[in-house]
Amino acid sequence: MTRFYDPGGEEHGIPTYPKRLAPEGLATRRQLRARGLRPAGQDVAAQILWHGRRDPRTRTRPVRVAYLYRVELARPVRPMTPGRWRAVHAMMRARRTCPDCQATYDFVLPTSLGCCPGCADDPVASAA
Repeated sequence: MTRFYDPGGEEHGIPTYPKRLAPEGLATRRQLRARGLRPAGQDVAAQILWHGRRDPRTRTRPVRVAYLYRVELARPVRPMTPGRWRAVHAMMRARRTCPDCQATYDFVLPTSLGCCPGCADDPVASAA
């Protein structure tokens, strides 16, 4: 636990804290977003380090990191404009359209297949 406690930043270059020990006034991107804020281009103020889950193949525990930003320098999230909504809908429509049969589905197509499940099951029909 004390391995990652470096509030002066001598060892890691920036102030570093273990999980749940970051001081008030600092927040991760997700915590800022939950408050309706964004980092707004500010530099990383500190970081949180912790050990991740053990990899069963290598039997090592990777060191995970979460960057912290100053809450007082954060700005409100930009509102979605009609143009941004159109762009999001077009992007999602492309993810739901099969490149082989051109059918649009109500779900995002799996990237592992590269096409809809029907075309993946019957490659002869999709080639026609």
